[in-house]
Amino acid sequence: MTPVFRVLGGVFLGLAVFMAPPLLYDLSAGAATAAYFVFTMVATIFTGATLLALSASSEPFDLTRRQAFLTTGLAWILAPAIGAIPLLGLGVSYVDAYFEAVSGVTTTGSTVLTGLDDMPQGILLWRSLLQWIGGIGFIGLGIIVMPFLRVGGMQLFQTESSDTSEKILAKSIEITRWIAVIYFGLTAAAAIAYGVAGMSPFDAVNHAMTTLATGGYSTHDASFGYFRSPAIEWIGVVFMVGGALPFVAYIRTLRGRTWALFTDVQVRAFLAYLFAAWSIVAVTHSTVNHVPFFDAFRMAAFTATSIITTTGYASTDYQLWGPFAFGAVFLFTFTGGCSGSTTGGIKIYRFQILARLAHAHLTRLLSPSQVKVVTYSTRRVDSEIAIAIQTFIGAVLISELAVSIVLTWFGIDLLTALTAAATAISNVGPGLGPIIGPAGNFASLPDGAKIALTAAMILGRLEYFTLLVMLTPAFWRD
Repeated sequence: MTPVFRVLGGVFLGLAVFMAPPLLYDLSAGAATAAYFVFTMVATIFTGATLLALSASSEPFDLTRRQAFLTTGLAWILAPAIGAIPLLGLGVSYVDAYFEAVSGVTTTGSTVLTGLDDMPQGILLWRSLLQWIGGIGFIGLGIIVMPFLRVGGMQLFQTESSDTSEKILAKSIEITRWIAVIYFGLTAAAAIAYGVAGMSPFDAVNHAMTTLATGGYSTHDASFGYFRSPAIEWIGVVFMVGGALPFVAYIRTLRGRTWALFTDVQVRAFLAYLFAAWSIVAVTHSTVNHVPFFDAFRMAAFTATSIITTTGYASTDYQLWGPFAFGAVFLFTFTGGCSGSTTGGIKIYRFQILARLAHAHLTRLLSPSQVKVVTYSTRRVDSEIAIAIQTFIGAVLISELAVSIVLTWFGIDLLTALTAAATAISNVGPGLGPIIGPAGNFASLPDGAKIALTAAMILGRLEYFTLLVMLTPAFWRD
């Protein structure tokens, strides 16, 4: 357990450091929530230091696969448990506070809070920081940890394999350094662009963090609708796409492979899918609702990008665009961006591989003797990867049904239950319908439903099997 304690201790101390800016904001404003930040910081520093002291060792740091599963699961459960404490200063229950913090750390963006426009700025900044931390954490998880754990077909993107020509960098610490530099650089660029387009410095920094994290928390109840600015919406589109692209491709580009970002098979498919979604929704919205095409295209681009990248911002109530747009948004909820990005959802590469597996199966039906090798980019999709991806997609569908049934048991209508389950497991944010749609929030749901959705957010963010494997007896055997 020594490596597990060491990682968790580092996570706790890191959280304490990130609490400093919100604390300073609330202290300067004399907000009552400042006391909650002080208490949480002290408790977090003590806990983190204790764990590091207990795990002090001269042995080389190394995590076994079992320890990596345990560390990852505990970090995503315990970090929001700590992050929720300052939110108690708003007078909400711990169930609501934990829901909000989990939604932040998993970059889901679903919220139970209202009155954001008048809320203490320290709390608003803390929500944004939770998403920003969760975003960079998941990039590292997707590039370094998930391939090692062989979850959901992510072993396809393993950076350290027997084929040394496919290595990105020699050591994980170097990858982490590159990720941090790129993530911070994109966030700074987004903040500057938002500021130039008319956001206040505070709004610009907060929205830059939640845009790159593809999280969707806003400092206003009306989200992007508050600004009423086409320029701000287009900037949002650009940086939401930026957060949805594979950071491995960014690293390769900065290390000299100039066109690596645009030759990546995932990126090409993702951008093509995104543009097709923009165009179809725009044409439908313009035709059905008699909106000028270029206005409809801008609104469609922002909405489709927000949902597909699992960001969850809203600039308008897209539920009023007609049945087609309503259905399209629900399907977009499951998509996600590229592997090794900040997005949730199924992700583009799994759809690509699933299509190739289906084509290979059809070929074998027509010509049983023909050997059909399925490849993705330059790598062969072996049976282990194929089974992992098919199992993952099966887990998505089963989770959607299971969570929906649980929610209806709490008296929630079927539309709200289905879309709440989808938005939780895909880490999108808003659902559909009058309660949790882009004009609503999750505050009125029963506590039992919020607990179920909180579990679904964590389960979806960790791609199911990272947590589910810990429920098996074999995991705990020596």
